[in-house]
Amino acid sequence: MPFIVACVPAFNEERRIARVVLLAQKHVDKVVVCDDGSSDLTSGIAQRLGAEVISHPNNAGYGSSLRSLFSKARELDADIMVTLDADGQHNPDDIPTLVKPILEGEADLVIGSRFLNEKSKNNVPNYRRKGIELITNMTRAVSFNQITDAQSGYRAYGRKALSLINPTEQGMGASTEILLKAKEHVLRVAEVPVLTNYDKESNTHNPLAHGLGVVLSTVKHLSAKRPLLFYGAPGLSALAIATGFWAWCLQILTTTQSLPTNITLVAVFMTVVGLVLLTTAVILWVLIAVLREMT
Repeated sequence: MPFIVACVPAFNEERRIARVVLLAQKHVDKVVVCDDGSSDLTSGIAQRLGAEVISHPNNAGYGSSLRSLFSKARELDADIMVTLDADGQHNPDDIPTLVKPILEGEADLVIGSRFLNEKSKNNVPNYRRKGIELITNMTRAVSFNQITDAQSGYRAYGRKALSLINPTEQGMGASTEILLKAKEHVLRVAEVPVLTNYDKESNTHNPLAHGLGVVLSTVKHLSAKRPLLFYGAPGLSALAIATGFWAWCLQILTTTQSLPTNITLVAVFMTVVGLVLLTTAVILWVLIAVLREMT
């Protein structure tokens, strides 16, 4: 029988952690809670209910909790790790649905999508839905074009995914980082519908800070993975624009025997920007290539 571990990142969730732990225990062999510097009874409640607790001395962020949980799952030699939120947003009774594609050999990583379940989709506040859709579209452009919920924290990871993925982002950007790394390692990713409870108490993340953090994380990883595209393409565009302005300057200079200051400044500025971006692209490309050879 496969050894399944439920991993729960938690921060000040004493009011809801008991229900999450008890319900998850019905479907898995072990529950591990990462208490990310809570100042309440989250850790004590989880321990009393039989969960193993990893304690961070300070609140380090969602990504840091995931990193600790990934490490613990590998230490426990888990066949499948399931991650779910501690705030009651995810229904632990969906765990069998989540792990099924892995057990049947169809996927290495499974995402529980709130947008494949009509009831859950309607539960998501409109402003959050728009933000999640924007982030998902960005993620699809650089990873898996079929996913519908790139920000779902309700996921299942098989052995292959556990061995190849190790989050480095400290914040909420870890969710996107994991998908980018799954794409890099050619992992099979699937989605299943899950029921999500999206009441006012079930999510304490500031949506603006959350969204900005994820976008910046995506941009950072994209720039590292494809520096020639990320920096080189804008650099060439800037030089093309500069060429147009230099031609304009030359035309005016030939006609009037005077150099137009404003047009010249734009030409110089775009030239500098283009050269800086192209130089950055080449340097990063070489450094990344060298680092990959060293590892």
